[in-house]
Amino acid sequence: MGAEKFVIGVDFGSDSVRALVVNARTGGESASAVAFYKRWAQGLYSDAAINQFRHHPLDYLEGLEECITNALAQLPWEVRKNVVGIGVDTTGSTPGPVDANGTPLALLDDFADNPNAMFILWKDHTAVREATEINKLAKGWGGVDYTKYEGGVYSSEWFWAKILHILRVDEKVREAAYSWVEICDWIPAVLTGTQNPSVMKRSRCAAGHKAMWHREWGGLPQEEFLVRLDPLLAGLRERLYEKTYTSDQKAGRLTDEWASRLNLPAGIAVAVGAFDAHMGAVGGGISENTMVKIMGTSTCDVMIAPQEVIGDNLVAGICGQVDGSVIPGMVGLEAGQSAFGDVYAWFRDLLAWPLDILGPDVGLTDEVRSQVRNSILKKLTEKAAQIDPRETTVIALDWLNGRRTPFADQELKGALVGLTLGTDAPRIFRALVEATAFGSRAIVDRFREEGLEIKQIIAQGGIPGKNEFVMQVTADVLNMPIHVVQSEQAVALGAAMFAATAAGVFSDIHRAQEQMSSGYARVYEPSPPSADHYRLLYEKYLNIGEMLADTLRGL
Repeated sequence: MGAEKFVIGVDFGSDSVRALVVNARTGGESASAVAFYKRWAQGLYSDAAINQFRHHPLDYLEGLEECITNALAQLPWEVRKNVVGIGVDTTGSTPGPVDANGTPLALLDDFADNPNAMFILWKDHTAVREATEINKLAKGWGGVDYTKYEGGVYSSEWFWAKILHILRVDEKVREAAYSWVEICDWIPAVLTGTQNPSVMKRSRCAAGHKAMWHREWGGLPQEEFLVRLDPLLAGLRERLYEKTYTSDQKAGRLTDEWASRLNLPAGIAVAVGAFDAHMGAVGGGISENTMVKIMGTSTCDVMIAPQEVIGDNLVAGICGQVDGSVIPGMVGLEAGQSAFGDVYAWFRDLLAWPLDILGPDVGLTDEVRSQVRNSILKKLTEKAAQIDPRETTVIALDWLNGRRTPFADQELKGALVGLTLGTDAPRIFRALVEATAFGSRAIVDRFREEGLEIKQIIAQGGIPGKNEFVMQVTADVLNMPIHVVQSEQAVALGAAMFAATAAGVFSDIHRAQEQMSSGYARVYEPSPPSADHYRLLYEKYLNIGEMLADTLRGL
C-alpha cells in the first residue's frame, strides 16, 4: 500500500466558501474551513430592494486562499503533499463580464466598485424583463425553441437574461466586456492558468441548464436568434464557447503560483467546475429514481435518468435536462425553490425590527440584540411544532423571492391568507414552513406528471441538520421518507469526488461515489394522520396560488 491520497472539494456558496479535505479512497473528512466573503458581509454592491445581488471577484479569490490554507493548516505536511486534486462547485447561474484575457472587469481599476462589472449572484432578479423577452421570442420567432431543454421557461436568474440586462444598463461594461464566464468556470481557470476565454473549459452543467446550450443545435443559441433578441448581443456567441465538459474531466493542472499560495503540490489535477446542487447531489448519493434536495437559503432538487428512459420527453416547467450535468452518461434534471430558508430568515428579521430600531433607545447592547435575534427562529420552531396543524387557519404562499419551479416566474410574490385576531407569530411561522414544504410537493408532482418515478428522497444542506420540525413537516407533506445525508458538507464532498475522478484515483464517478459516500444520519418517516391533513391543505395552497397569481404578479 502506498501513501494515502487526498483531494479537496471547494464549495462557493452565497455567503462564504468552504474547503473540505477528503481521503480519496475512503471519503473520510480530514479537515475543513470556511471563509466568509468580506465585501458581501458588509452589504456592498447589493440592493435587496431592487433584487440586485452582486459578488466582487476578490471575495472569491481571497476566500479561496483563506479556506484552503486554513483547512490544510490543521493537517500534517504528509497529508498536504499527498493532495492529488481539487474540485470546485459554485452557485449558479452566477456570470460575470471579463476582458479578452479572462480577467473579471471588477479586478480592473476602472470598474473596481461597479456592481455591473461583478459576478451576478444566482438570486439576482434584475433581469425579469429580459427573461420575459427571451421566452416570448423563443416561442414565436419561427425557429427552434431554445428553452425546450430548460423546462420551456427561461428565468431571470440565468445566464443570457443577466448578460443582456447589464449590456442594456451599463455602456462602459458593454464596451469593455469581451466575454462572460460563470464563476464555476472561472475559478478552475484561475487555478490552472487557463483564463483566456478561448481556452477556458466550460461546464456542461452550467451551459446546458442556464445558457440554452445543446448538441441538437450545435451548442449555444444561433446568432440570428440572439440578434433578434437584441442587437447588443451581436458577436458575443463567437467569443463564448462551443464545446462543454463534464466534471469528471480535468480543467487543467494547478499552476506554480497557486500551488505556492495554497501550500499544495504544483501540477495536481483541477476538475472542471459545476453548480453546487449538481455536485452536491453526487456527494449525497444520487442514483436513478432518487430526488436529492439541497435545502438551504433556497432549494435545488436534482434527479438523473438514463437517456432511454427520458427519450424524447421534455419535462416542462423545470430548470433543465442536460446530458452529463450531474453524472456523465445520464441526463441530469434540475428543479428548485427560489426561497426556502430565506423565507424563515425574512420572518425572523421582521420580528427583530424593534430590536434594531428601539434597542439602542432602551439600552440594549449589540451583544444582547444579537443573542435575541439568534434565538428567534429556535423559539418559533419550538412553539410552532406544538401547534396542531388542524387548529390554525393560516395558509402561506412561499413565493417571497419569486418561483423557480414549477414554471419559473420571478414576478410572483408571497402571501399570507386566513389571518385572524388570534393569529400569532408561531402560527404564521408554521404556515411559512408548510408553504415551503408545499412548494417542494409541487416540484415532486411536476416530475411525476411527466412520468418520472421517484422512489427515494435524499436531503442535505444546512436545514436538514438543524431543524427537525421543518424536515418532519416536509416528510408529511411529501408523504415519503426523507433520508438525511450523514455528511454536513455533502456538496463539498461531491466536488471532492469529482476531484478524485479527474485525478485518476477512480475510473469514473460511480466508483468514487461507492467508496467516498458518507451514508445517512437519519430518516424522517411521514405521519399518516398529518399526511392526510396536508393532502387536503396542499389542494387549498394550489387553489389560493391560482387565484392570487395574477394579482401578485401585478403588485
